[in-house]
Amino acid sequence: MKIAVDAMGGDDAPQSPVHGAVLAARELESEIVLVGDETKIRGVLAEHGNPERISVVHAGEVIEMDEPVATALRRKRKSSIHVGARLLRDGKVNGFVSAGNTGAVMAVTKVIVGTLDGVDRPALAVVLPTLAGRAVVLDVGANVDPKSSQLVQFALIGDQFAKALLDIRKPRIGLLSIGEEEVKGNELVRAAHQVLRQQTINFVGNVEARDLYRGRADVVVCDGFAGNILLKTSEAAVEMMQHLMREEFKRTLAGSLGGLLAKGAFRRLRQRVDYQEFGGALLLGVRGLTVIGHGRSSARAISNAVRLVEGYGASDLNRRVEDAVAHLVGPQPRRNGAPAEST
Repeated sequence: MKIAVDAMGGDDAPQSPVHGAVLAARELESEIVLVGDETKIRGVLAEHGNPERISVVHAGEVIEMDEPVATALRRKRKSSIHVGARLLRDGKVNGFVSAGNTGAVMAVTKVIVGTLDGVDRPALAVVLPTLAGRAVVLDVGANVDPKSSQLVQFALIGDQFAKALLDIRKPRIGLLSIGEEEVKGNELVRAAHQVLRQQTINFVGNVEARDLYRGRADVVVCDGFAGNILLKTSEAAVEMMQHLMREEFKRTLAGSLGGLLAKGAFRRLRQRVDYQEFGGALLLGVRGLTVIGHGRSSARAISNAVRLVEGYGASDLNRRVEDAVAHLVGPQPRRNGAPAEST
């Protein structure tokens, strides 16, 4: 595959994206196309001896991390995000990775690349560790105020994702709510629940946030507002636990010795729970393969994001999603509550 990497995206650009691209080129089979300020990119590449299988496409503008989406979409059409999305649309690359402005990447990709047939809005999906293995959560930030019909689409997309990329034959689909009973939740959740019961997927009903990590569902569906809070809280909890454990190990001599003995175990634990190891969030429902990384993405995170695109591209997921959405069962729910009557 040929994968574009936004060299100007992220808090430590272009260093981390370029270093991550170098790691990916060494460890993976894909060719990397770095998009951004060519002079700056080549300066960082020179530190690595100008490795093979990495090319550069110049983009003269940068969308800042705090820049409004409307400005990014309309005014900065020579930005690295725009150029990367156009490379993807035109088939010059097979995937696009960016740790830049999340809203801008989503908006630009949706407008330039387009969504799959039958998909109203793309969703951001992340894979999180659970006591039972792994689970995919969507949406985690692309749609803060979706329609209930779009939550139903997210469930079908997540079902196909879990089958194709997590190798789960019959994924359990859960709807994030404040209680297990189907009457719990706001109007959005209750309306989506009624339609999800009619689908051919393995819908297990409402799940609470704690059920996610207990492994009660393989796919957890929610709006982007709740999903983003869930994701950021999880990241903060992991970081806090790692900090507290380091403090405790340093507190006494016995603790320090215990920390040394357990160093390998904690390294493996970090690989299982650290967001950097997962690479980023997949933007599902768009025609191209796009991964949006954390703004603080390290070189390792960028490399893992490229790895994620490779796996996504080999799955034929987009075709499967279009087929699943085309076979929605029953009436579509309205935004304001109960499902609409069938015609």
